[in-house]
Amino acid sequence: MANLYTHKDTNIRKTWALFTIFLIVVIGLGWVFTQVFGDPSILYIAVIFSIGMSITSYWFSDKIVLKMAHAQPVTRENARELYNIVENLAITAGLPVPKIYIINEPAPNAFATGRDPKHAVVAVTTGILQRLDRSELEGVLAHELSHVGNRDMLISTMAVILVGFISIASDFFLRSLFWRGMGGRDRDNLHPVMILIGVAFAILAPIGAALMQLAISRKREYLADASGALLTRYPEGLARALEKISSDPTPLRVANNTTAHLWLADPFKGKAKTSWLHKLFMTHPPIEERVRALREM
Repeated sequence: MANLYTHKDTNIRKTWALFTIFLIVVIGLGWVFTQVFGDPSILYIAVIFSIGMSITSYWFSDKIVLKMAHAQPVTRENARELYNIVENLAITAGLPVPKIYIINEPAPNAFATGRDPKHAVVAVTTGILQRLDRSELEGVLAHELSHVGNRDMLISTMAVILVGFISIASDFFLRSLFWRGMGGRDRDNLHPVMILIGVAFAILAPIGAALMQLAISRKREYLADASGALLTRYPEGLARALEKISSDPTPLRVANNTTAHLWLADPFKGKAKTSWLHKLFMTHPPIEERVRALREM
């Protein structure tokens, strides 16, 4: 199974291609703001700030996410079965054994983070350890290790940071435009056409960026499901685990919109997921579709 992740170079190229697209969008946003306000420094600030945020997120994203989830590290001595499963799967997949964390949450769920396989982290809730049997837990952990092997963590982190930056910049632009327009002299200096372009770009850019982020997240969940099933050679284990997780009504208290896409399954409970509009903004594919794909393997 050492060749399970033979497409990792392709995924790395796609990651940096996406990063380039986001950077172009940020530069375009900065250019529009520069034209509207007549201040070239806005473009320089936008580029420098976006690059700085990306570098910071690359090096410290795992620590930030673990802190937000209140995760605690474990060792072989205090979580022997969990550690053995992760170690065996990592060896089978030809990956370094990641650091393992436990989150004291009754809701069953899990996630992986880290900038590359050598700095990867796998975290599980206490709820998932209590609800799943060994084969189901192996399926979940194989899925998370597949995210590591497929180099999904880097692209997820970059997407979150850049989408957040675009949203903040757009909000800043709209507020600045409002307050500049309230002043008589500044209002006369604003070009009407550029104002319309700027407003349209400021509104549509974060929406388009967020939709791209969500589409990437859903696609990579399907890929991790398939890779995890190949790793364990038992797709039914992960399929049953997903059914148990989706049927559990317990909300995940540490979940938030920023990190929702990192979890194995949608961490938000109790919301209908039938309308096409809701599906458009979901961070995960519908569980029934993932289960069906696994059972068709």
